[in-house]
Amino acid sequence: MSELVFRNRQRSRRVNTRLLRQIARTLLGEFVGVKQYELCVHLVGAAEMARINSRFLQHEGSTDVITFDHCRRRGDESSGEALLTSCPTVELHGEIFICLDDAIAQARQFRATWQAELVRYVVHGVLHLLGHDDLKAAARRKMKREENRLVREMSARFALSKLKRAPKLRP
Repeated sequence: MSELVFRNRQRSRRVNTRLLRQIARTLLGEFVGVKQYELCVHLVGAAEMARINSRFLQHEGSTDVITFDHCRRRGDESSGEALLTSCPTVELHGEIFICLDDAIAQARQFRATWQAELVRYVVHGVLHLLGHDDLKAAARRKMKREENRLVREMSARFALSKLKRAPKLRP
């Protein structure tokens, strides 16, 4: 049985997590072929992301996405990908932390919507959990091509604008 959890811990935007969950399930099952997974996606603000970045990566400030792979992997240097060595019951097991504040800023910079940027970060995190790496130039180009392809597929399949939830109406 697969498990996919979204935790919205930020206040910058109201996010339709039900739709985001559908997008992630489609990405995992139909487009990257992962049938068994345990994944938690945390939507956080810049302050929380900066704390995570400092604590676990020893980097200062916020960043767009951080992925924690709970399966042990060993690298395949020739392809820039990792081979699964230990994760007995699932193909993918991890956590993705996404900073909505960074998604909003990056969307402005690249003339995209924050919703498309949010989907890009989910895709990026999933690719990392599948063993893709973006540290070396060749592997980064390969990962970026796959990321772009998957974002296009998700954009064609889903109305990403609906990731923006309407504000609550007050009586």
